[in-house]
Amino acid sequence: MYENGINGLHERLTVRRSSIESSTSLLPTQMFTTIGIYKGSRVAIKKVIKKKVDINKKLLWEIKQVRDVTHENTVRFLGACIDCPNVLILTEYCPKGSLKDVLENEAIQLDWNFRMSLIHDIVKGMAFLHGCEVAVHGKLRSCNCLIDGRFVLKISDFGLHTLTTPSEVVKDNAFYNKLLWIAPELLKDTTVPGHPASQKGDVYSFSIILEEIVVRGGPYELARQTLSIQEILHRVESYCTPSFRPDLSDRDCPEDLMGLMERCWADNPDERPTFEIIRGIIRKIMKGYCENLMDDLLRRMEQYANNLEALVEEKTDQLSQEKRRSEELLFQVLPRPVAQQLMAGEMVQPEQFECVTVYFSDIVGFTALCAQSTPMQVVTLLNDLYSTFDRAIGFYDVYKVETIGDAYMVVSGLPERNGDNHAREISLMALSILDALHSFSIQHRPDSQLKVRIGIHSGPVCAGVVGQKMPHYCLFGDTVNTASRMESSGQPLRIHISEATKQILDKFGTFQLELRGEVELKGKGRVVTHWLLGCSEPDPPPP
Repeated sequence: MYENGINGLHERLTVRRSSIESSTSLLPTQMFTTIGIYKGSRVAIKKVIKKKVDINKKLLWEIKQVRDVTHENTVRFLGACIDCPNVLILTEYCPKGSLKDVLENEAIQLDWNFRMSLIHDIVKGMAFLHGCEVAVHGKLRSCNCLIDGRFVLKISDFGLHTLTTPSEVVKDNAFYNKLLWIAPELLKDTTVPGHPASQKGDVYSFSIILEEIVVRGGPYELARQTLSIQEILHRVESYCTPSFRPDLSDRDCPEDLMGLMERCWADNPDERPTFEIIRGIIRKIMKGYCENLMDDLLRRMEQYANNLEALVEEKTDQLSQEKRRSEELLFQVLPRPVAQQLMAGEMVQPEQFECVTVYFSDIVGFTALCAQSTPMQVVTLLNDLYSTFDRAIGFYDVYKVETIGDAYMVVSGLPERNGDNHAREISLMALSILDALHSFSIQHRPDSQLKVRIGIHSGPVCAGVVGQKMPHYCLFGDTVNTASRMESSGQPLRIHISEATKQILDKFGTFQLELRGEVELKGKGRVVTHWLLGCSEPDPPPP
């Protein structure tokens, strides 16, 4: 009967690797476990590597024992799939994680009401196991104490010694770590954690779990800061005087619970109380904490709600910070009003601007400089130069349109109009950049003076967002071409402005201009241009 049932599970089990998110767990972090769907319900799956499984009377008897275990504080055994070398054991799924997970998660606040409830659940589950045919656990650890959807702690991984013992035991760090819960009288004979086992050994394991609950870490939390796991095990097994046990000095722990812990980890197994006796002691200690099951459940729910509220607040704050970072990054790529339209899901329509001022600059002799420099030196130069420009333009009402190679393009008067101030803002910015260039140093050629040509022109443009991937705010119109021609026909370390820009600057009466005369511009013929020499406005913003 059992053989048919075991093999039949294989056909009805859907296994998948799943990520259990914080919405279904006490834990705010992501937890991975192997789960499956069996008869329409989610089940937990434990995988054991075995080369061969003999379905004999001993195995069937062990399966009957665990199938008969039905208690609110023990995990239900559902079945197994035997397909060597992969053996799968199916048990009740507990979505809230393990006691170890909860204790190690600092985001969860555990008051002593909650802790005593968890301790009480462990004692009730173990008292039942010791009183049934299973009789002994052998592998009692915090990771085997699971929390179900009703916040009830349940004991898992008991029984089935024949099925759960792997074919090969690797004595790595994880192996020795599991021995920290093993009683000293069992350590020397332990080949696999959980074998041999005894009821008094389970009581000792319970005392180590108590230490974990008190310190929210462990086992042997303090000792592991200075000793290796093997050194700790050697001291425990050697029965030194006084006995080597976890150090709980200066820890917040009820005095009665501390006394119970010391009794449970006594060297002499006969001096350790049974779980029935422990259950009575815990009931007395719990007076003043959780006196009835309903209060216990309500307190657990309230604790969980408080933790969840704090977690939601924390995650909301993190989301807001990330949103602000994303917005600031977008505002550096697109003008703020345009970016806000895009974030609102609106289409950004092209817009005509009657008059703006466009600035162009580039490096004189940039091609020759690149030929004499390494690519990394060129990148460093441009980064240093444009960082200097960016700091300067931050003081003015301008928008940096783009940089292409050594070309630097800035505009004022869009996307928000500013009257005739666009010519003034660009001119002040150009003077500031020119002043900064006199003190600019090329890292790999410190004796060389970097020379830049600057051209400025004012006129109408059309602006809009182009592209869906990496959208770009672009300017179109003859004004852009003319500003570029003003730059290319200029001279090093001088600001070349058009007649249109000069007429606007004359309205302010604070700019020093010099007539250059007629200049041949490609596609424009001969036009009158000027040099911008300075500004008499008091205390212009520093770069």
